[in-house]
Amino acid sequence: MNTLFFKNGLKPKTKSQTKFVRVSVLLCTLHFSLFTFSQVKDTTKLNQLDEVLVSAVRVTAKTPVSFSNLGKKEIKFRNLGQDIPILMNYLPSVVTTSDAGNGVGYTGIRVRGSDATRVNVTINGIPYNDSESHGTYWVNMPDFASSVESLQLQRGVGTSTNGAGAFGASLNMLTDNYAAQSTGEISNSFGSFDTRKHTVKFSTGLMNDHFEIAGRLSAIQSDGFVDRGASDLKSYFLQGTYVGKTTLIKALVFGGNEQTYQSWNGIDGETLQKDRTFNSAGAFTDEQGNARFYDNETDNYQQDHSQLHWNEKIATNWNTNFALHYTKGKGFYENYKENAKFSGYGLTPIVIGGTTINRTDLVRQKWLDNDFYGTTFSANYKDAKLDFIFGGGWNKYEGSHFGKVIWARFASQSELGDKYYDDYAVKTDGNIFAKANYQITDKLSLFGDLQFRSVNYKADGVQANSVDDTFNFFNPKTGLTYDIDTNNSLYFSYARANREPNRTDYEGRNVKPEKLNDFELGWRYVAEKVQFNSNVYYMAYKDQLILTGNLDDVGAPIRSNSEKSYRLGLEVDATIALTDQLIIRPNFTVSANKNKDLAVEGKDYGTTDIAYSPSIIAGNILVYTPIENLHISWLQKFVGEQYMNNIELPAAKLADYFVNDLNVAYTFKPKSIFKEIIVTGLVNNFLDKKYVSNGYMYDIYPYYYPQAGINFLAGVTLRF
Repeated sequence: MNTLFFKNGLKPKTKSQTKFVRVSVLLCTLHFSLFTFSQVKDTTKLNQLDEVLVSAVRVTAKTPVSFSNLGKKEIKFRNLGQDIPILMNYLPSVVTTSDAGNGVGYTGIRVRGSDATRVNVTINGIPYNDSESHGTYWVNMPDFASSVESLQLQRGVGTSTNGAGAFGASLNMLTDNYAAQSTGEISNSFGSFDTRKHTVKFSTGLMNDHFEIAGRLSAIQSDGFVDRGASDLKSYFLQGTYVGKTTLIKALVFGGNEQTYQSWNGIDGETLQKDRTFNSAGAFTDEQGNARFYDNETDNYQQDHSQLHWNEKIATNWNTNFALHYTKGKGFYENYKENAKFSGYGLTPIVIGGTTINRTDLVRQKWLDNDFYGTTFSANYKDAKLDFIFGGGWNKYEGSHFGKVIWARFASQSELGDKYYDDYAVKTDGNIFAKANYQITDKLSLFGDLQFRSVNYKADGVQANSVDDTFNFFNPKTGLTYDIDTNNSLYFSYARANREPNRTDYEGRNVKPEKLNDFELGWRYVAEKVQFNSNVYYMAYKDQLILTGNLDDVGAPIRSNSEKSYRLGLEVDATIALTDQLIIRPNFTVSANKNKDLAVEGKDYGTTDIAYSPSIIAGNILVYTPIENLHISWLQKFVGEQYMNNIELPAAKLADYFVNDLNVAYTFKPKSIFKEIIVTGLVNNFLDKKYVSNGYMYDIYPYYYPQAGINFLAGVTLRF
């Protein structure tokens, strides 16, 4: 879901020595980089429009929070069809994975060891996480990166935002700014595994100095690295903007349609050694005893978003934002099931030729049909000393879950269109918050943030249980920032977060909401020659819902409460220009992630590692521009060992890995027709490392998601 070079003939002789050398080489590179000084530009500032749209959920260097910004210019050369998590792979404390093995289709992200259900995601301040699962399904918005102006990843609890509580990080994305002049863009890319991306974008520019219409159409297809791990993805984006002297109104509609052949089963250890691309999804034996694969073992989903934003500058120091949103999602996944029990599908036994039949081969579809709508608002007062924001939101989710049998060898009493289950869920989520940065003295500023959030969740059919829970959460946050001088600043913050269980957590288990106390201590250094950030965090959890490593019968991760657990870590990142042509961007995280006094099914395991939480994560980007229009990047990522369950079962250990990518782009500047022609190439994993980025445990048996070896993407973008 390597080859290393050693000087003086020194080579590791054992596997453990090899791992030590890999880590040492990367960390030494990072250490050297952090203390090399040269000219660098400040990329953390947002333009005025961005501030209006996302000021309620974003932070600046004055806020005592650990964060990273990623802009359109920084990802454009790698935006060749892979999903947003893959484009974020080189940010601090981030680990990414891909079910199909090549970054197209279903992809996932973890931050500080926390999976995507614990990363709060907003688009222009509107919640994006699925209300029931809390997950973020990027496959539903293919090529969304082509419509993103910038994104900000806040690690830890961060500041108050809309939607589910952030327990690992919060990610907010700002869609494209308006363009003053008309523009057009055509992008096409091709690569390994028959991967193709086609994108068309346009903007009218400001018409009559007030109105702009912009849009995008995209299509992505890929066979995937694993067998039949194919994706057929389509998306659109349309935006209308009105710009007045004190008014900004943006109306957006965007969405996507995805069909992916299921590749979420993974493979066992023996198959991993023999056939890394094997995919068991859809496997069955026909009536003649032939092994076959069902050709429509697919996931199918359509998701459409509508947003309306009204920003008003009502006075010199006051800005307001009001937004309405509506999201429609509908789709299903289809499975061939061999020898399925009649009782599981509401069928009654039948007698044929004196033989009672109570099992059959069948094809089923499991459907979701949901609506998500609501409003968000904020008001911002800002002067020389005070930056105050009051905001909140109210959102409602209504979702139907139902299943159909569309074919059966023995159909019993069923009729076409029958539903063998038909469940319904409603979730309302409201919150209000007030937060402020106050400059106490020229050097000292105080941050405060208070949020109240109320959630009601009603659902039936959750493993034969009905749910009707209401949660009221109070989430205070505070911190201090001290400017030592013009270059150095220190900050300290405390944040409290609470979070409700998701739908899967209720399946046959008694679960509790989880609580988190997050302490952050950081140092920032910004000078003419370098940007440097270091952050120590301690995240103390009560009843944390931790991944067990197991999956339920539809592939959803199973979690259980751990009474006491914590994450303690150091994050370091920097941006340094070694020369006018050479920039280096290293980062690393060293952490301890522990369950305390863990008890599972009555057995005491003591202190153990939290699943999917490597103690070392490191990344590095080396950017070289030998001439003005040539851009060369060498990207490195190391992820340390991690367990796939919480009891440190030896079979549950995932090996560390170190991968390298190479990105080359050249920009032509024609004198006519086109403003730019950009030719881009990306070689992923160019050292052809055979590695596994994710997996799960089926009882005591490990299953793995192998990733592609060396593979490439190449593209051409025409801008006019």
